[in-house]
Amino acid sequence: MATTDARPFRRRLAIRFAWLARWLHVYASMLGLAVTLFFSVTGITLNHPDWFFGEQARTVQAEGAINSDLLHLKPPAPGNQPSPDLSAEVAKLEVVEALRKAHGIRGALVDFKVDEQECSVTFKGPGYSADAFIDRESGKYTLTESIHGLVAVLNDLHKGRDTGPAWSAVIDISAAVLVVISLTGLILLFYLKLRRIPGLIVALIGTIVVLAFYFWGVP
Repeated sequence: MATTDARPFRRRLAIRFAWLARWLHVYASMLGLAVTLFFSVTGITLNHPDWFFGEQARTVQAEGAINSDLLHLKPPAPGNQPSPDLSAEVAKLEVVEALRKAHGIRGALVDFKVDEQECSVTFKGPGYSADAFIDRESGKYTLTESIHGLVAVLNDLHKGRDTGPAWSAVIDISAAVLVVISLTGLILLFYLKLRRIPGLIVALIGTIVVLAFYFWGVP
């Protein structure tokens, strides 16, 4: 009776490779279960936002004032020309923190524009945006927040829009895990003699169907 060590090297290598592929497939599937469900469900909500009232938004408007000294850090000396870099005259960090503290603004700062009369500050996050317009002379401002529902938040997470680098990394890792699941599943199919040909035929049909929808269904 032949022992395991007496098996041909290629046979033993194939067995080890099949074991590794099965191990990766099982545990990558478990690791990617949550993200697979998340991106599957949000694929539907993203494609049909009207089904879930994803486009409804609540608008909140507010007014206030901040210390105007923060908007004029470098007043030009007599006889000198104003600095061409107007943004250098504004304490941006302090202005942003003052707005966040006063109104509980969330989302990341995506734009801060400065001209001679006013500053415009824009924050964005998943399902959220806020725009403030500040008069540089008086320090008075108006703030408009647009707050969308949960479905819109989930849709933005699916697209990675205004979600920051941490969530972008989650998307990349999730994509890599799904690639591992797909490839290891395909590899395991080659070890199932009775299902190999039918499985490959089904995979080929699925690929052809997707390509057909793309070439003949997408304008």
